[in-house]
Amino acid sequence: MKNYISILKRTSLFSGVAEDDILSMLSCLGARLSSYKKGEYVFCQGEHLRDITVLVEGSLHIQNDDYWGNRSILSTISVGEMLGEAYVAPESGAFPNDVIAMEDSVVIFLDVHRMLTTCSSACRFHAMVVQNMFFTISEKNRRLVQKLGHMSKRTTREKLISYLSEEAKRCKSQSFSIPFNRQQLADFLSVDRSAMSNELCKMRDEGLLEFEKNQFKLL
Repeated sequence: MKNYISILKRTSLFSGVAEDDILSMLSCLGARLSSYKKGEYVFCQGEHLRDITVLVEGSLHIQNDDYWGNRSILSTISVGEMLGEAYVAPESGAFPNDVIAMEDSVVIFLDVHRMLTTCSSACRFHAMVVQNMFFTISEKNRRLVQKLGHMSKRTTREKLISYLSEEAKRCKSQSFSIPFNRQQLADFLSVDRSAMSNELCKMRDEGLLEFEKNQFKLL
């Protein structure tokens, strides 16, 4: 656990908490460390979650496969990001998606009940972590609204323009990389991969952008 303290210090959940205090808080919050190989499931659809999860190594995809095997990528989880907070309340029901490691990954599980109740040892940074969790949830909701904005576009080109424009703004640069390969991007935008690839080529030929694998430059 000590190997990941410096990473946790940079997360939004532990923002403002000193490294020495984080280790004490992890014990207070019943932290557990777990490793997953690429392709392994961290959570499966239908599970009931009891912990908040923080990714400290690797990357994860939250995805959903329908009855016929059609896949939608709902979100990516990068190092330092949290997941599961929306489904740990008693009445939240089962988790509706799968969470899969896209590379060898390590996560830390935190007991949400310990996080939300008064600490018996009265650790001084407990309230700060609760406040940080609220702000983190707010930020994730903002990103979901952004995705809904991409999804609301009618055509594949409009969805691509919406998503790539947002990524350029987020990176504050016309050149940037995205966390998806072609199939994953198609799954994220809920479009056909071939149609999307054709549209990207048309946009490149029209001088709107340049791309190489997951590297893009808007012109």
